[in-house]
Amino acid sequence: MQERLTELAVLIEDAKSMPLSASCIVNRPLVLDLIDEIRHMLPEAVHRADALLADREEVVLEGRREANRIIDRARSEADRLTSEHEVYLAAVAEAQALRSQSALESERQRRETDDYIDAKLATFEITLQKSLQIVDRARDRLRGQIYQDLAPEPLTYVDELYDEGR
Repeated sequence: MQERLTELAVLIEDAKSMPLSASCIVNRPLVLDLIDEIRHMLPEAVHRADALLADREEVVLEGRREANRIIDRARSEADRLTSEHEVYLAAVAEAQALRSQSALESERQRRETDDYIDAKLATFEITLQKSLQIVDRARDRLRGQIYQDLAPEPLTYVDELYDEGR
């Protein structure tokens, strides 16, 4: 169509001018043929232009739909990540609470264990002290018996010997 319009413009530009006028002499059948061709081309060109506009609108609409899908996916992903982050933060807080609770429980059990062991050791110490006292008394008695056995016989025997020697 553009070609035909250019041919028409060239035909008019090259046409013979009328003296003292802006009019010109053109080959009427040639101009009418070009106009007729252009008329036939116009519906096709308009149809193509309409199709292009429709395509353009469809492309724009599809682009908007795709953009909305991308935005929706991004929002969903952001929500998921936020949720995961919140779950992570909750897990960290719970872990810290458990750690603190475990440390307190461990310290309480350690104190109870220390108290229990101290009580048992005190009981054992008392038992050992009593045992040592018994051992000391037994040794004292044993020493007393040994000294009695080693002690000289009563003077009566010595006196008898003295009397005999006289």
